[in-house]
Amino acid sequence: MTAPDLRGYLAKVAGAGELAVVKRRVSTKYEIAAITAKLDGSSAVLFENIKESKFRVVSNLVGTKKRFALAVGADEPKIHDKVSYAISHAAKPRVATRARFMENKSTDLYDLPIMTHFEKEPGAFITSSVIYTQNQETGTQNSSFHRLLRLDERHFSVRMVEGRHLHRSFMYAKERGEDLRVAITVGVHPAVSIAGAYQADWGKDELEIANTLLNRKLALAMTPYSGMMVPSEAEIVMEGRILRDRTHKEWMVEMLRTYDFKREQPVFELERMYYRNDPIFHDILAGYAEHRLLMGMPIEAKLNKNLKRGMPQVRRVVLSDGGCNWLHAIVQISKRREPDGKRAINAAFKAHRSLKHVIVVDDDINPSNPVEVEYAVATRFQADRGLVILPKVRGSSLDPSSDQKKLLTTKMGMDATRSLSKRKEGFEIARIPGSEKISLKNYLKLS
Repeated sequence: MTAPDLRGYLAKVAGAGELAVVKRRVSTKYEIAAITAKLDGSSAVLFENIKESKFRVVSNLVGTKKRFALAVGADEPKIHDKVSYAISHAAKPRVATRARFMENKSTDLYDLPIMTHFEKEPGAFITSSVIYTQNQETGTQNSSFHRLLRLDERHFSVRMVEGRHLHRSFMYAKERGEDLRVAITVGVHPAVSIAGAYQADWGKDELEIANTLLNRKLALAMTPYSGMMVPSEAEIVMEGRILRDRTHKEWMVEMLRTYDFKREQPVFELERMYYRNDPIFHDILAGYAEHRLLMGMPIEAKLNKNLKRGMPQVRRVVLSDGGCNWLHAIVQISKRREPDGKRAINAAFKAHRSLKHVIVVDDDINPSNPVEVEYAVATRFQADRGLVILPKVRGSSLDPSSDQKKLLTTKMGMDATRSLSKRKEGFEIARIPGSEKISLKNYLKLS
């Protein structure tokens, strides 16, 4: 049985024929990012010879839904069901007798192969880091995803979204005149990353969710300085303090593959770094499939849960690739009454504030197939009765076409479902009986 760590997952990926290996010497400055971009939607990639570091690098780790499903131990259509089960049946991990990450020590962040991905970024970013800290209000531990910009050998700026869990813990400490002690991991089993990305309720320990995803095989170890419990077989562990009185202005490439505006962010100060023998650094290319799936899949799960609970006629909700798995939703319904389409549009906007466009389709349309969705718009949508426009409402700060300072945008919904007032046969997609049983190899000689 493979270990519930990054190396065990990579063994599974390799066994499935989903891992490319690059032995040629490559650079952390643009070159690794360029290769990863070429593999977007394809295999994961392991770089074994890094110009600037002795560490190895893996990227595009869960860059397809197939590998995302492999990470949570579910069939593709059951990903959200498996994660929902893990959230409701979270179990405490065991404590390991040995922390593998303690095999080596350093105090220099330049030992790490941190990537510079894009030409106008302010520097090198860690994009896969999970930060662990104490939830002072509940006494539990919190895990969450954050990007880190290396400033020097001991400092990062920390991208922190206001109101999210790490920010709440940071503000709690700051208001009491304290720095916030944290631990940071890079290179964990992707189930740990996925659990951290799913935005569990305040007070929930995401590592308990990850433990259930990993069939209760996850083991934790305590870090010496911060006292945080982290996966004992993490590749890299850093611990230190997020300083209450220091900020740094930074900007980065976001999910839409565009440059975000400059933000003043808190600064992390390293106390000590630990790493395994022959360590593997995990890099996520911003705006590409792995990034979008890690951020978008939890929201897709939330949309499916909320909409199905409020509207039993909702069958499936998909955040589309073209909408960066964030701004566009396709809602599939079994329509019962004429207003159902617009009800679904409004429910989707309510469930995910960042949504910009929603298209509602019938249950004979595959919401994951953009050609079928466009077909529904072409044959079933009438703008004078199926269009919903919501001007100047709260939207995503990532959308460069919006008012990013006031967070205002105009949203649009399209009811592309069949009109119940027209004859049903007029919308029926013609079928050829027995076509699903036909295999062309039985009929054609292919050269």
